[in-house]
Amino acid sequence: MIWDHRKGKNSFAGTALQEYSVEEQRLVGPIKNIFKGTELGLTEAPHLYKRNGYYYLLTAEGGTQYDHAATMARSKSIDGPYEVDPTNPILTSNKEDNHTLQKAGHGSLVETPDGEWYMAHLCGRPVVDNHCILGRETAIQKCYWTDDDWLRIEGGPFPSTVVDAPDLPVFQAKLLPEKDDFNESELANYWNALRRTFDGDWFSLTERAGYLRLYGEESMSSLHHQSMIMRRLQDFHVELETKLDFEPKHFQQMAGLMIFYDTDDYVYLRITEEEELGKCIGIIESKYGKYDELLSKDISLPQGKEVYLKAKIHRHILQFYYSVEEGVWERIGEDIHIGHLSDDDAEYIRFTGTFVGMAAQDLSGQRLHADFDYFNYQVMKDE
Repeated sequence: MIWDHRKGKNSFAGTALQEYSVEEQRLVGPIKNIFKGTELGLTEAPHLYKRNGYYYLLTAEGGTQYDHAATMARSKSIDGPYEVDPTNPILTSNKEDNHTLQKAGHGSLVETPDGEWYMAHLCGRPVVDNHCILGRETAIQKCYWTDDDWLRIEGGPFPSTVVDAPDLPVFQAKLLPEKDDFNESELANYWNALRRTFDGDWFSLTERAGYLRLYGEESMSSLHHQSMIMRRLQDFHVELETKLDFEPKHFQQMAGLMIFYDTDDYVYLRITEEEELGKCIGIIESKYGKYDELLSKDISLPQGKEVYLKAKIHRHILQFYYSVEEGVWERIGEDIHIGHLSDDDAEYIRFTGTFVGMAAQDLSGQRLHADFDYFNYQVMKDE
């Protein structure tokens, strides 16, 4: 993709073609703009295929929001000119149907050994008011070729939510475990950290056997050293649970259960210290960068006891719970609308989706640690 930075120009200026030298392992020769795109605009993500004497150029157009689409063009010569499919776009979403796959585009093709064709593509599934809390997702569509050598999506151009599987041997995907007891010496590969690697001294799995220890670092809004370990929210209906051993000495020290989109948008069930209450629990929310505390008053907790924390997410509704005795849960706060933890309704493009997990902060710089006994991610039945 050619990016044109000049004022008054089309930033998405077209698709660049250049030869790659295998021997020299670099690009060589002239650069040619072979496709400037269609009226959909925002032409990017080119894929090039050769079939039956044609070069097929598959691009993404329309942007990554609700006008997203996949466009096909073809040429007998690799450097064009390219003829646009007369039915373009070959894949896009029906914006009138907000209960199925939206934002369909950015396609990539595969042919099976038996000659079946499929397109993997990006999409989003809104939960409420065009908000997609799971971020960009990947779907797959079955395709076929017409007699005049154009690609078509079965049932298209709108994506289907159920497609026929290819005629291939069944491969059983390994599901992620619901519970991590932190009994291993390394974190499972589904855990993520924010802007840092897992080779520092900000966490430990060995200093207390069977616990994940997080050392409190900078604030939730920091763009530098945050102490968070998170996994991707992959389902609309989940129950999250952890057990936390944490004894803060100051209101600048906190730790707990985090539901996180980015440094502007998160909801945090956290334990901290307050001058009158002592050790206590409350809820922090940042919505479009505006900080708030959702309880009128935090709830006092007993010193020296581990605390259980739970979150239930049902599409766009979040509810927190806590317990100081195993199995005896107390609801804390009201239902929280988490539509803002999404790709949508922000002043800038974002598409990472929501993450859930554990966090610790120590704004005093003393790096007080918090110990998490386990983290449970349980998928619930749709309601």
